[in-house]
Amino acid sequence: MVTEAQKCAIYARVSTEDQVTITQINELKAWAERRGWQIVKIYQENETAWKSGHQKEWSQLRTDARLRNFDCVLVWALDRVTRQGVSYLFQQIDALSRYGVKLISLQESWIESVGDFTEVYVAMAAFIAAYESKRRSERTLAGMKAAMAAGVHCGRPPGRKDSVKRLRSGQVLRREREHQKRKRGILV
Repeated sequence: MVTEAQKCAIYARVSTEDQVTITQINELKAWAERRGWQIVKIYQENETAWKSGHQKEWSQLRTDARLRNFDCVLVWALDRVTRQGVSYLFQQIDALSRYGVKLISLQESWIESVGDFTEVYVAMAAFIAAYESKRRSERTLAGMKAAMAAGVHCGRPPGRKDSVKRLRSGQVLRREREHQKRKRGILV
């Protein structure tokens, strides 16, 4: 349990540009104030949790945690940290813990008081977040397939190009290799 007059950071994340972090931040500020904790920094970002390398604020938070700039990190819910599943969430919690920083969730405030069963409850919360994310993706893809079957164009407009050059991902490189093999007649 974090004691009174602790220095805390707030981490707020939303997944789309249609959402805002201010609701999370205001609730977390009020919660910290009621507990007598001092907020030293607020980290906020509009990024999906699954895009590795995109959570720049979370990376900065971990750097600041290593420097012991605060004693705890307040989040709205554990799924704001990640929806990548149990092991990834445990990695994040463990990293903070090694720096002497505790992760505290407003929505899962029971984490602070379940004792020996903390890891079990955190694992369940992480599993549910990952499962929910997977199901949402499945529903989105099903909706896109239905829309395309009805003749609705999905994705960026035809002929539209990125304004910033994308990094080459493994998927793109694999497609290019397959394309080269097809050109040479190796792959049918």
